[in-house]
Amino acid sequence: MKRITCVFIAAVFLAGGIAYAQGEMDAYKMSRNELNGTARYLGMSGAFGALGGDISSMSTNPAGLGIYRSSEVVTTISLSSAKTNSDWNGMSVDKSKTRFNFDNIAYVGYFPTGNDEGIVGWNIGLSYNRVKDFNRSYRMNGAQAYSVADYVADLLYGTDQNDLRYGDKNYDPYFDSSISWLGILGFDAGFVDNYAGNNKEYHSAFGHEKDGEWLNYSPQNVNLLVNEKGSIGQYNISFATNISDRFFLGATVAITDLDYTLSTEYTEDFTQNSQLRLDNGLSTDGTGYAFNIGAIVRPVDFLRVGVAYNSPTWYKMTDYFHGTAGTTINNKDWNTQNTPDYQSGDYRLRTPDRWIFSIAGVGQNFLISADYELTNYKRMVLNDVDGYELRTTEDIKKDFGMSGTLKVGAEYKITPQFSVRAGTLWKTSPMKQHVKDGIPPKNEKGEFEVDAIGIVGTIPSYTVDKGTNSYSVGLGYRFTPNFYMDLACVYRVYKEDGYAFPSTYQAGISDINKLLDEGVVVKSDPASLKTKTTQVALTLGYKF
Repeated sequence: MKRITCVFIAAVFLAGGIAYAQGEMDAYKMSRNELNGTARYLGMSGAFGALGGDISSMSTNPAGLGIYRSSEVVTTISLSSAKTNSDWNGMSVDKSKTRFNFDNIAYVGYFPTGNDEGIVGWNIGLSYNRVKDFNRSYRMNGAQAYSVADYVADLLYGTDQNDLRYGDKNYDPYFDSSISWLGILGFDAGFVDNYAGNNKEYHSAFGHEKDGEWLNYSPQNVNLLVNEKGSIGQYNISFATNISDRFFLGATVAITDLDYTLSTEYTEDFTQNSQLRLDNGLSTDGTGYAFNIGAIVRPVDFLRVGVAYNSPTWYKMTDYFHGTAGTTINNKDWNTQNTPDYQSGDYRLRTPDRWIFSIAGVGQNFLISADYELTNYKRMVLNDVDGYELRTTEDIKKDFGMSGTLKVGAEYKITPQFSVRAGTLWKTSPMKQHVKDGIPPKNEKGEFEVDAIGIVGTIPSYTVDKGTNSYSVGLGYRFTPNFYMDLACVYRVYKEDGYAFPSTYQAGISDINKLLDEGVVVKSDPASLKTKTTQVALTLGYKF
């Protein structure tokens, strides 16, 4: 048997009084930006950093409010359809979800000073924006050599089985020990057994003994169903000013509301009339605050240059979760086991900040614009309620880096009333190459670490970002000098690798070929995930 010694993140959370908090991939999911806003903003793929004149500027470069020469009220609704295709070792599955959304409502007030030079006018903006949509479903179906039971056995290596059992009424292994919750649940549900005469080493319960050696079975059919729903909404208060029609300055204070729900159903079937089941439910509530500042300069009439800084969002978060597991071995059912229904203590998440650099050319009947956003996801931080960094923050620093987003958009006025728009967006993954390759990072000794990704709680599955592309088209029509309508369609492709559970490796290996040939303890094969989202948005606005 290959042996490893490691301390998983869950143990740190348990010992610190937070029995469940986000892992590094969860923190990224809550921090990752998406394209959302008015139909005009979407139609040009969000390339508005130097243009302004749209309420979506409040969430990116608030100096864009200074472009307004009238007051305005605006609202947007949308219909989104997300279809995720998974390909796992040759098995392909599609899963889709369609949803109607209320995306934003806003008011912009324009207050001219009557001056031709100096401060020409002031603007104030109030808005609600849905800045992120979590809604989607996907299914992974296939087969692989290792079972999640193998992972649980490795997770429990070195743990005395007596510490996993309920003893007297005052002892609860979930709350009175530093053992991972997945290990406790898997042990209770019969995922693993001890080696004969050894209380601290475990093997998958799915297998048989031959010549004194335990031989694990490989699952013949693995099925993972994931359902996600929820959103992040942002309430903005913005101020902007126009200086001599050449300089525009703005600032936004944002209050953010996060609501996320995840449910997973996982099964493994073995040819020996045996099955493993693991179901999980998680919901996360959070409130946060942030600020944005920005500037736009118009050195000549046809050119605008913008820069903006978007601060981190500082969240206060709470998790609610429940896990269930069970096994059938040789047609004999174990009793289904459950984790406690649990509400975590409060903890803190700080998302990364970002810089936005923009340039735009404006003609009589057309405009073209480009934005480049730079976000350092290495700056995500998870703290407990007292401000102490959780272990996950260390993993974030090892596994994440910079992400760049390029947005390009254009608009052409066919008539004074009718406009057409188009845009595109490219976003790179911030995950370091070793995460994309499914291998662990190296430590200061130049040796690979034992686990590729640390997980928290009883949900072992996760995804790895591989990049995003989107393409947009849009139309705009002004019915009267005051009333207008915009329509946009966005096609977005988000690529990921999905894992049923993390891989683990032997310690003390520095050569990549030896790691992959001899150092594997538990290997999890990735499924290729591709989420294609089609979003149609309608904006109605009134200027006065």
